[in-house]
Amino acid sequence: MSSPFDLPPQQPAAPAVGGHAEDRDTRPQYVLPLVVRLERTDPPARTDALETSARAVLTLLADPRVTEPDGEWAERVAAWEDARIRKVVRRARGGEWRRAGELPGITVTGEHGAEVRVFPPIPLDGWPKELAKLQVSGTDLDDPEPPGPAPEGRPVLWLNPDLEMSAGKTMAQTGHAAQLAWWELDDDRRAEWAADGFPLAVRTAPAAAWPALTDGHLPVVRDAGFTEIAPGSCTVVAEAGTRR
Repeated sequence: MSSPFDLPPQQPAAPAVGGHAEDRDTRPQYVLPLVVRLERTDPPARTDALETSARAVLTLLADPRVTEPDGEWAERVAAWEDARIRKVVRRARGGEWRRAGELPGITVTGEHGAEVRVFPPIPLDGWPKELAKLQVSGTDLDDPEPPGPAPEGRPVLWLNPDLEMSAGKTMAQTGHAAQLAWWELDDDRRAEWAADGFPLAVRTAPAAAWPALTDGHLPVVRDAGFTEIAPGSCTVVAEAGTRR
């Protein structure tokens, strides 16, 4: 069974996020805000949050407000993709979450209840006050139980087994990986994946398998190094479920 992540033979993956810095840095800079709902008494499981963040990015990219030439968000997304592809994950609970939900955006719910709201890109220094006051730190999440093998045939976003990142940072990275995979697809495969609800899985790669995953045949996220990890670190690889 084919997967929407499958690439034509010998086709190289898209450039990693943050590439061509000499060009991207001279353009107006935008950021894609993502907000994860993090209630004190019922936080989401880590893997569910990571997968939901990736699906939220894909849901925005497939939204008619982005894909239609005269779409309400199309110009902002184009400007964001022309510069560095920045994503920032913040957390909200209670009234903060309700107020964030009143801003234009899309809320995506995970298979196990995680909730992530994605907003159209904003200027780097132009955060709405409802989002600007939300905290970036404090998104350390756990899985109650190990997630187990990825479902058969489902695209997998493989995490670097040698890096330690907060859940918020990792959510941004899985969003990056999903976006790189999206860029590789033609319109028919994008429509197929969207119609299925963007099924995917996030797992930590076995240490022995990581070198082969990063050999240049699959989309790889190389972080710009603004927070937590060194510039150029390979964080996530997007692989078709049929290639596991």
